[in-house]
Amino acid sequence: MANEKNVLGGPLKLCCGNGGFTREGFCYVPASDHGNHSVCAIMTDDFLLFSKSRGNDLSTPIPQYQFAGLKAGDKWCLCAARWQEAFNAGKAPQVILSATNQACLNTVKLADLQAHGVIETN
Repeated sequence: MANEKNVLGGPLKLCCGNGGFTREGFCYVPASDHGNHSVCAIMTDDFLLFSKSRGNDLSTPIPQYQFAGLKAGDKWCLCAARWQEAFNAGKAPQVILSATNQACLNTVKLADLQAHGVIETN
């Protein structure tokens, strides 16, 4: 994980407190992550409804997995394909470029991320 790079070419920054495939808060993609949870996104109500309509309800708590559910403003490591699907539908949330893993570039265009990107320094 220490050598992971973000889409800007710098070191991968922390996305959130407990997100990502490994629930460590970094959007790195271990070999076991077939979903490529590499896009650090800022949730919106619009995106959460979109994702739920596609069969991935991110807003409902799932206590057995210590998942409190997400709400608008929360940050989360999304699957690159889900972000692309939302982008194509006009529902893509903003992304934190410094915390978005370059592994997503196999699925998502950098220019599209930048159009929805914000840069955070912390």
